[in-house]
Amino acid sequence: MTKQIFVKKKVEGEFGISPEEKTTETLLKYGIINIDKLKGPTSHQTADYVKKIIPVKKAGHSGTLDPAVTGVQPIAIGRATRITHFFLTAPKEYICLMYLHKNVEEKVFRETITKFVGKIQQLPPIKSAVKRQVRTREIYDFEILEIKDRDVLFRVKCQAGTYIRKLCHDIGQELNTGAHMVELRRTQAGPFGEEDNLVTLNDLNDAIHYYKEEKNDKFLRHCIQPIENALRHLAKCWIFDTTIKSLTHGRDLGIPGISKLENFKKGEFVAIVTLKGELVAIGEALMSAVEVNMKDKGLAVDVKKVFMEAFE
Repeated sequence: MTKQIFVKKKVEGEFGISPEEKTTETLLKYGIINIDKLKGPTSHQTADYVKKIIPVKKAGHSGTLDPAVTGVQPIAIGRATRITHFFLTAPKEYICLMYLHKNVEEKVFRETITKFVGKIQQLPPIKSAVKRQVRTREIYDFEILEIKDRDVLFRVKCQAGTYIRKLCHDIGQELNTGAHMVELRRTQAGPFGEEDNLVTLNDLNDAIHYYKEEKNDKFLRHCIQPIENALRHLAKCWIFDTTIKSLTHGRDLGIPGISKLENFKKGEFVAIVTLKGELVAIGEALMSAVEVNMKDKGLAVDVKKVFMEAFE
C-alpha cells in the first residue's frame, strides 16, 4: 500500500548515493542478509556463521528464533548492526503445525480460535529469554490453512515477543483437549519476508567464493541488501542536503530541514533519509506528519541513532 507523502519544498538532492548504487565493498561493511535459518543452530550461532563466512567483525540478528524453528532471520553486518534494535518491535509472521491431543469438531475449533485474535494475555514458557510474568501480546491475524484429523496448519501474524509454542498450549487448554506445537517456520520479520532475497548460509558461502575467486559479485549483491531495505516498515522523512551535516553532528531534525515526508503519527519511529534515499538517521516523531506539514518552525524528530558518518 502506497503511503501518503506531504511535499513541503520539492528540490533535487546532490549529496549521498542511492541504495541501488552502493558498491559491493560498501554492502560487505554495511548491509543486511535475509538468512533462511536452518533447524539446529541458535540465532546467535547463525549470526556467528555469517561473521566467519564474509568475514566481518560484527553481525547481529533481529529477534531470537529457537534452535528448532526455521525461517526468516535477517542478519545485519558491520555498521548496519545498529539497525537491529528497530527490528525487535516489528510484527512477525509464522506458519505453524499444531497437534491436538483429542478430537475436536472443526466448528468448535474455529469458534475457539476467534478468542485468540486481538490482545491476549500470555505467560512466557519456563525456558524463555524474558522474565516469566504475564504479558499482553496482540495477534493481528490468525488463518487456518488446513485441518487433518488432529493436525492443524495455521498462519499467524503477531506482535513481537509472542510465543507460538505457548499459543498452541493455551489453545489446547481453552479446548480442554491439550495441544502442542509440532513445527514452526517464521515467514516474516518486520520488512523482510520469504520473497525478499531469502538465502541460506550455503548460498552466502558460494556467493563469497564467486566474488573472491572469480571476481563475480552478481550473486553476492543478491545476498547482501542495502540497509535502506530494512526501513520499509518505517515512515520516511526526506531532508535537504544542507540539513545532513547538523544531523550527523548530533542535532535533532527541525521542520525547516525537511523537503518531504510520509504520513506518520507522533511517537512513531521515522527514517530520516537524503533526497537520494540514503539513510541518515532514525528518530522519534515529536509531532504528526500533518502537523509538520502545516508548520514552518519547531522540532519534528528527536534523533535516536545516526547511521551516516559525520563529515565536515
